[in-house]
Amino acid sequence: MVAAADSLVWELVKNNNSFMRKVNGRTSRSGSVRFSVERGNVMSRSTYKYSGLANSKTIDISPTEDNRAALTLKTKKAVNSGKKGKAEIALNKDFRRVEKTIQSQATDNYYRPDLKSAALAKYTVVYKSNRVAKGVKKVAPVKKGRA
Repeated sequence: MVAAADSLVWELVKNNNSFMRKVNGRTSRSGSVRFSVERGNVMSRSTYKYSGLANSKTIDISPTEDNRAALTLKTKKAVNSGKKGKAEIALNKDFRRVEKTIQSQATDNYYRPDLKSAALAKYTVVYKSNRVAKGVKKVAPVKKGRA
């Protein structure tokens, strides 16, 4: 595969790709919202900043089968090697230590400091869902309106 500039790749995939999900708004003013489900997209939004396809450096946090989490980073070899071009770091310590790991991988080594808060937010969601799956925390009851 030939290496291309990130901005060129984004221009090619921004309007149409297989990972895009469009959701129409509830009112005529709100318009439609574009989501994206590709790997490497921390916020699941179809924008250049968060795109896992267009950026050469991406951060992704995903749950694993054993109710833990994994931090995935693109490596420099990702251009030529495809799926093998990712480094995966297991996030299986307590919450504060994992937060420090995410911060050190994202900001301290100048990888993607702009995605630090998004990555921490995504880990918080994955952490909460894993605690519910393990049975440590009960599922939140559904709020009902006035009866």
